[in-house]
Amino acid sequence: MTKHDSNSGNGVVAKHRHRHEGPQKHVVAFIFSIVLTLIAFAAVAAGGVNTAFTVLILLVMAVLQVIVQLGYWMHLKDKGHLIPIIFMAGGFFVAGTCIVAALYWMWR
Repeated sequence: MTKHDSNSGNGVVAKHRHRHEGPQKHVVAFIFSIVLTLIAFAAVAAGGVNTAFTVLILLVMAVLQVIVQLGYWMHLKDKGHLIPIIFMAGGFFVAGTCIVAALYWMWR
């Protein structure tokens, strides 16, 4: 019996298969990443746009890009990835705290 087989005690062996997600979701995620990048480039290339609005667009595109990259390319959307998510959230918290503290220290 392989590690994916299970025996229910009655002699019947049931095979558990991993659900294989095809390339469709990866293609959609790739296209979405490209679109986010193009929006960011267009926001910067449009010279007549308010600088604060451009920065806001870039930040929103960056956050969406991070979500897509972590979710689809690093497979953090799958089951069994809670510990890496917790450690990454802790790292984001520490980094954010350091950035806020540094800005407060410089502008005080």
